[in-house]
Amino acid sequence: MNFTRELDARGLKCPLPILRAKKLLNEMKSGDVLRIFTTDPGSHKDFQAFSRQTGHELLSSTQNDKEFEFALKRK
Repeated sequence: MNFTRELDARGLKCPLPILRAKKLLNEMKSGDVLRIFTTDPGSHKDFQAFSRQTGHELLSSTQNDKEFEFALKRK
C-alpha cells in the first residue's frame, strides 16, 4: 500500500491521535492515504468511529504487541 503521509502518534492519549490525524487529513487530497502509528489502546475504537463520522475510509487496522497501525483514505 502506498502512503501519502505518516503520523507518529505513539505515546499520545485520546483524543490527540484523532485530532492530529484530522489536521493532516484536512491538508491532504481526496484519495490520499494517511498511515498512523499509536500506542493508545482505545485508538482502535476511536479510528473506527472517526471513519464512520467523517467518511474517510479505514483501509486497515493492525496491532503488534502494544502498538497500533492504521491506514485512512481521505474522502
